[in-house]
Amino acid sequence: MKSLVIKGQLREALGKKDAKKLRAQELVPSVMYGNDEVIHFAVPFSELRKLIYTPSVFLLEIDLNGKIYKAIMQDAQWHPVEEQILHVDFLRIKEGHPMKMEIPISIIGLAKGIKAGGKLKTNMRKLKVKALAEHIPDTIDIDVTKLGLGQSIKVGDLKLENVELLDSKSNVVVTVSMTRAAISAANSAVAEEDEDTPQDTVAEEQA
Repeated sequence: MKSLVIKGQLREALGKKDAKKLRAQELVPSVMYGNDEVIHFAVPFSELRKLIYTPSVFLLEIDLNGKIYKAIMQDAQWHPVEEQILHVDFLRIKEGHPMKMEIPISIIGLAKGIKAGGKLKTNMRKLKVKALAEHIPDTIDIDVTKLGLGQSIKVGDLKLENVELLDSKSNVVVTVSMTRAAISAANSAVAEEDEDTPQDTVAEEQA
């Protein structure tokens, strides 16, 4: 997992009025849960840019008044109209304890079924995992190169070292579905084979 250091400041006051003042200064009201402690603080929006504009998951070192906390971003609330973050939730990491989170998948390669006229369909964009923070990957890479027409990759087909997948093993992650073009091509191939077959050979087979 990629690491990122962000600096924030502990909040001296709470409430909607204080939160509004913070946002006016381009500071994002935030809260960190974990270890039976709730910490309220604010982070400059500029510190969050690398974190929020990517699907990757980061292991964070949050610097609050000189004290470092290891955490991950759990949720971000956006303004319904403006491109403004209203609030961010962080989850503090407890050393030696596995954590649960969703990791985005990354498709690798060109499925051979696509070359045959099929279409790659991604059914799951993220997968739920359980692992120690240091073992959680940025993305879950799925190689679809050998995937033919009508074939799929399920959660149970994936193997990750030191990482437990929590989704049902029968859930389909990606599949190469048949398209009209692929069906048409297959029918044309069958028709051509029939036309190329000598009539006497057909008669012999029928006899």
